Amino acid sequence: MDPQQLLSCISACDACAQACDVCAASCLREADAAAMARCIALDIDCAQTCRLASAAMARDSVMAALICELCASICEACAEECDRHPMDHCKRCAQACASCARECRAMVSAGHRPFQDKPTGGPYAA
Repeated sequence: MDPQQLLSCISACDACAQACDVCAASCLREADAAAMARCIALDIDCAQTCRLASAAMARDSVMAALICELCASICEACAEECDRHPMDHCKRCAQACASCARECRAMVSAGHRPFQDKPTGGPYAA
């Protein structure tokens, strides 16, 4: 995999996590925060998954591709939810989530396949 593509994916994950944190905090300050419960919950899930994906890629984890596939799916769900709301913080979050999902899918399709069998070396070897 191209190191620049990997760095681009890590950067997208980091930016998405930050956008999700801002969105969740902003949603909590909305007049009807209870109406934003699904958005807030997805923001939290997405931010945490993006951080996990970024860290997995940075340390070249054998699970990085699998985590990135999960990250892309959660980012897509969060983008869809955020896009339903008119607030600027939700729109910015939806954009960051969509970008992160694209980067994660590109990283996986570029050759980092999800973990299928037991690793042949490293800390997970039998």
